[in-house]
Amino acid sequence: MKQYGLIGFPLSHSFSKKYFGDKFQREGIEGCAYDLFEIEDIKGFPQLVQGKLPELKGLNVTIPHKENVIPFMDEMDPAAKEIGAVNVIKVMAGGKLKGYNSDYYGFRQSLENFAGADLKGIKALVLGTGGASKAVKQALRDLGIDFQSVSRKASEHSIAYSDLTPEMVADHKLIINSTPLGMHPKVDTCPDLPYEVIGEGHYLYDLVYNPEETLFMKKGRDNGAKAIHGLEMLELQAEKAWEIWNEDQLTVNG
Repeated sequence: MKQYGLIGFPLSHSFSKKYFGDKFQREGIEGCAYDLFEIEDIKGFPQLVQGKLPELKGLNVTIPHKENVIPFMDEMDPAAKEIGAVNVIKVMAGGKLKGYNSDYYGFRQSLENFAGADLKGIKALVLGTGGASKAVKQALRDLGIDFQSVSRKASEHSIAYSDLTPEMVADHKLIINSTPLGMHPKVDTCPDLPYEVIGEGHYLYDLVYNPEETLFMKKGRDNGAKAIHGLEMLELQAEKAWEIWNEDQLTVNG
């Protein structure tokens, strides 16, 4: 039995187990299991991995461990190293671990599907500074999109929400929420923005996928903005993760 899974905390919101279970059934993939492994403290990570070997072949990584899992990697894919966050781990020969980032691929592809040609010349606000935001920012750089990072507290690389002016929000037509604000069950929360200046011509991208319409999205749509949740990104990154875990077999079969 080949074992795959997801680490993070909490995992009650996760779509991954159902997604991969459905994938295995739909595509007739036998001898594989995908499970959720809640780890509140990353110090428990080595024990989990050792306990699942040799069946363990790969893991996804979610909040809050996309950055603090990096020291446990024996090797890093160059793209993940540049981004500074890992959401896919491949178990190599001898139990060695290699870190990858498929969030970048999922976000970039879904953003291009969402906004298309309107991305040319657009400016973005990236809300949040966690591991997911790092993949978002790298994708924006590679697309040539200028962005401003926004966080609860100002830092060298970001401004605080309190520093955001209505003029800035009006001028930045792409707003990306990479925080968990609005995620089920806390669906009555959203980023602190002057939503009254958001309107037609704005694109709101929420990495949260549950509920289907977050309060962030609803406030934007009510004012004429286009909005999308993060489900397509998750599906794209999940398929990329599967490709990474099985690239050796795919190369042989190909």
